[in-house]
Amino acid sequence: MSDPVALRAPERWAQLRFSIVGPLLASPPEPGKLKDELTRLAATLWRHPQTGQAVGFALSTLQRWYYQARAGEDPVGALRRRPRCDSGRNRAVAAELAAALRAQHGAHPTWSVKLHLDNLAVVAAQHPTWGPAPSYATLRRYMLAQGLLRRRRIPAGQRQRRAHDHRPAREVRSYEAEYVGGLWHLDFHHGSRKILDASGQWVRPILLAILDDRSRLICHAQWYLDETAQSLVHGLTQALLKRGLPRALLHDNGSAMLAGETVQGLQRLSILQQTTLPYSPHQNGKQEVFWAQVEGRLLAMLEGQEQLSLALLNQATLAWIEGEYHRTVHSESGQTPLQRWLDGPTVGRSCPDLEDLRLAFTAALARTQRRSDGTISLAGTRFEVPSHLRHLRQIQIRYASWDLRHVWLMDERAGRALQRLFPLDRARNAEGLRRPLQAATPEPATACPPTGIAPLLRKLLEDYAATGLPPAYIPTEES
Repeated sequence: MSDPVALRAPERWAQLRFSIVGPLLASPPEPGKLKDELTRLAATLWRHPQTGQAVGFALSTLQRWYYQARAGEDPVGALRRRPRCDSGRNRAVAAELAAALRAQHGAHPTWSVKLHLDNLAVVAAQHPTWGPAPSYATLRRYMLAQGLLRRRRIPAGQRQRRAHDHRPAREVRSYEAEYVGGLWHLDFHHGSRKILDASGQWVRPILLAILDDRSRLICHAQWYLDETAQSLVHGLTQALLKRGLPRALLHDNGSAMLAGETVQGLQRLSILQQTTLPYSPHQNGKQEVFWAQVEGRLLAMLEGQEQLSLALLNQATLAWIEGEYHRTVHSESGQTPLQRWLDGPTVGRSCPDLEDLRLAFTAALARTQRRSDGTISLAGTRFEVPSHLRHLRQIQIRYASWDLRHVWLMDERAGRALQRLFPLDRARNAEGLRRPLQAATPEPATACPPTGIAPLLRKLLEDYAATGLPPAYIPTEES
């Protein structure tokens, strides 16, 4: 639903840098071992966030990124590239070359930008009057602005084959995060017991649980009637408010986990997002063990309750988790999840307030402002833009698809909300009250009527007269 937003070059570079040094923040090396870890990372090749080519980084570069990320509460923001002074100034592509590019993209939509450029250079050489071929950066920006995106071929069943080929080729090992807050697990579980909803229908509830890898403590658990991004964000927000921000989050490839609000929210909170291999539930085995306890103990104790509602199920679940699960000694750690959580060590971070979390778990979009009445369209609803911003053609907004009550006008470069936008109130506008317009831009120079011939045409007349040629037309009696 959202453009990988919003994923501009600075964001992609920040995410790449965070994916490299992020594991060192989630699991800090022992004293004296940092250089060894950075040396190992310096010897690794990574995928360039813009070209997709293999690229490596020097030890000094990785060391600078590590200390930048460790210094603040927002590692991703600290690793973001600063915008260039000429940012937003695109060079034009000749009209003939642009038409050739469109025809070329229509015939070959799966070509890369580099392949389009190489072929366009041949076309430009065959037609010298069209001008030289643009540079790679210019062509790439132009194609993005015109929506000439690359379409990738995905063979049918590719994900299934990759998962099938991965399991016999790699050994399966148990693992555990070294620090509390270093890694959380998140997953949904379809309960075996049906309940009656408010409309009198039998439905199967779904349990969302967030589990800390090291301590096995349940950061939050709640039953829902659906498996949507709204439910996920609702539960995850409560976990973050209760337990703080983790360094990484592991989940499967469900649509709710990969929704724009979820992905972008984790990025803005500097939480490293990791997904399991498709069709490989064993990678999230700790939660599979927890589901067995939910079914074998919690739901088993509710067998005699005939009138089971969603509210009662949630109350019973939280009481069982806090009263029994968190206080039962784990067979592997030898400690209760609660005690192991309190003993640490921890790499967790403090959590922002609820309003900041609500803003974080939103999708970033660009919308074109209507010049006629200063509104934008969003999900079939029109929102009013303040009149002092009427000169902006495109504005950046953030919103959650399930909550149009909170739509923010954003300054994405600074990463801050300017103000909230509200739906168009036609009834109130019909009262006829209008505010005086505030100056949106500096006042233009005082207009004056044109006098004489324009400088360019005067020069052309002089140049033509200097050739000594007579006027190239046959005059009539009137001229």
